[in-house]
Amino acid sequence: MKYPDRGLLRRLGAGETIANICEAAGWSRSEFDDWWQQTIRSRVPSDDGTTTAAVQARVDIERDEWGIPHIFAENEDDLFFGLGYAMAQDRLFQLDWLRRRGTGRLSEILGPEGLEFDLVARTVGLNRIAEAEWGRLPAETRRIVNAFTAGVNSLIDATGDNLPIEFDLLDYRPQPWSPIDCLAIENEFRWYLTGRFPIIAIPELAKRTLGDGPLYREFLLGEADDEVILPPGSYPPASDSLEPVGQSIGGPETGLGSNNWVVSGKLTASGHPMVASDPHIAFAAVSCWYETHLHGGSFNVAGSVYVGIPAVMLGRTERVAWGLTNNICSQRDLYHEQTSPEHPGCFLFDGRWEPAGELTETIHVKGAEPVTKTIRFSCNGPVVDDILPPPANRTGPVTLKWLGASQGGWLTAMLGMNRAQSVQELREAMRPWHVPTFNLVFADVEGHIGLQSTGRIPIRKQIERGYRPGWDPDHQWQGLLPFDAMPHLLDPDRGWILSANHRTAADDYPHKLHGCWSSGWRGRRIRQMIEAGERFSRDDFARMQLDSISLRAAECVPALLRVLKSSDQEPVLGASRWLEDWDCRSEPDSVGATLFNVFFTHWSHVVAEERFDGETADLLSKATAGIASRLLAGDPAGWFADGDRPGKIVAAFNQTLEVLTQRFGADMSTWTWGKLHQLSLHHVLSSHGDLSQLLDHGEVGVRGDMVTVCNAGPGPDWAVASGATYRLITELGISPPELWAVDSQSQSGHPGSPHYEDQLGRWLQGGFHCISLDRKEAVKSTKTTLTVAPRED
Repeated sequence: MKYPDRGLLRRLGAGETIANICEAAGWSRSEFDDWWQQTIRSRVPSDDGTTTAAVQARVDIERDEWGIPHIFAENEDDLFFGLGYAMAQDRLFQLDWLRRRGTGRLSEILGPEGLEFDLVARTVGLNRIAEAEWGRLPAETRRIVNAFTAGVNSLIDATGDNLPIEFDLLDYRPQPWSPIDCLAIENEFRWYLTGRFPIIAIPELAKRTLGDGPLYREFLLGEADDEVILPPGSYPPASDSLEPVGQSIGGPETGLGSNNWVVSGKLTASGHPMVASDPHIAFAAVSCWYETHLHGGSFNVAGSVYVGIPAVMLGRTERVAWGLTNNICSQRDLYHEQTSPEHPGCFLFDGRWEPAGELTETIHVKGAEPVTKTIRFSCNGPVVDDILPPPANRTGPVTLKWLGASQGGWLTAMLGMNRAQSVQELREAMRPWHVPTFNLVFADVEGHIGLQSTGRIPIRKQIERGYRPGWDPDHQWQGLLPFDAMPHLLDPDRGWILSANHRTAADDYPHKLHGCWSSGWRGRRIRQMIEAGERFSRDDFARMQLDSISLRAAECVPALLRVLKSSDQEPVLGASRWLEDWDCRSEPDSVGATLFNVFFTHWSHVVAEERFDGETADLLSKATAGIASRLLAGDPAGWFADGDRPGKIVAAFNQTLEVLTQRFGADMSTWTWGKLHQLSLHHVLSSHGDLSQLLDHGEVGVRGDMVTVCNAGPGPDWAVASGATYRLITELGISPPELWAVDSQSQSGHPGSPHYEDQLGRWLQGGFHCISLDRKEAVKSTKTTLTVAPRED
């Protein structure tokens, strides 16, 4: 029995098993696999030959052996048309997915499983913000977005029904692209980077239990919090009484982040500055990054674009290069609002009861009735109770004030940076950038290096880690920290700068940064490697990006061993010997890395459960890394009321041994980190029936852990959920200009493409490919050329 391909795909997308489809069709599994491979290969668009479109002059899209497009055009409109066309060739389904995520329309294609995403987008107002922002964009930015949009739509028109496989799996067709779709994607990404509700909800829940005393302060203090980015003496210190500029905390995302560093020519073998950058973000079957080289008009820039945003986010021009990390300075606050039955539908502010605003959003749901969501507003912003993590979603009414609701500027700034030819021009191009806050390090061919914290930070009168009182005018924002007051550094005497999401400055920085930084372990380890080196080469930087030494373990293991050795339990003593012999490197063949990381997870739960209950303990256990690490050595604040800290450490270690024995058997030599800590690159549809078998890839043990420079962040069951998805190294001053990069998830979004997973092996080994900005050099690596010619009419 035969079925049309589209009918089979629709059934697979609806969750029907491969076995059922084979039985109904009378196929063996190998016959199914042959059909699947033929089908997915047929969906890969041609990247060779000539086509026509509404361009002014010829556009050449020359792809190298990794499928990365070098796009050459005579003018800027055609250049960004080419970028839209090439990106849609490779990532059309992902483009549609991301715009739906940014506009709250995933439920239209997914059904009820998309509601969680859509409710966040509609409540925060990502769709409404994108529409309002279009009118604020400079004319030139709108022109480039329009050109990119035309390129995407030209590809959609040219594709017809031979769409990426996901469209048939979900049984729908893409609508035309809109310029606002680009802004919706940018807006959703900056929300992902700056929203982070748990960072406020966790301190609030902790304070409600612990009070505002020593235990609360001990809970808030993160790891290696004395490690800072700006060196002493690089800014005039504050002259008034000091309040903290910020405070790190172990949060649910404490392992997420990025690294970057730059060294001047006096520290390199070539005598030229070098930049390294490896942004950490969630892994997936299809990368959020899109590598490209854009050459035309005033642009000659290469690096990585975030899919759907038409500008290179990190990379280089001919004369200047940059890398980025998340600064994690607060650009949002949560306000607890006061209501009264005597004033229904009102919120209190400054002694007055003000009527709440309301609007209704209707979410269309595939296979179900539409969902109507009424969103209420105070003067601070929308009520967000329904989208807070439990149990914080029951503390309301809580409203959100987010700088991204009224300010953007990111795309405009990046386009300016894509033209910059010096560190001064690069820094000036950042002025329109308001959201998100990043730390950019950069260098130019003249030998200058620098750092700039981008974005703006709201000025507050009060320091508050949890909810602010929505009715108190003293907790309203007073303005924004000006661009020139944001942390920056140019040509430091020591010849290097680094950032790794850790504390930007000490408490004497003259402006309050309201940061909530990750631990300082990665920053400290990078500093150690830079200070231990002399003349760095590209290979040295590559080794640094793969460094797997856990300074958390180096700090914690000696204290842990002192407790374990006091035990009379042979399994505990036997396992402790593996820790004694461990070099604190989280390598795939390491047993010590497994024992320590699994123990630390259980120990964090024990620490949380000592003071919190139920759902609160579950949420806060993910944020106890700082206090949990210190509690291995002692308990001066009295966190453990009964004083039995050593006994509870041993109990947590025994729990670790039980879990690992159940998983791998009694032979501890087989408990290697790579067996537990595996990278699986999941497709966004892999939960649908058996699609994981067809669309996922990876399934490999990787080095690193949540606090190592080679970052492989925490996922369920110690799997790898996030990390350095993309790595980049640039050396300035060499000719021709080029950069070296690698993307773990590869270039194409088509599972039938050879470029769907071809970079993973090189990424695992720390390898790179070269992208040249010189056309004569780039053409040497060209494998295919698609020419887009003007239509004769």
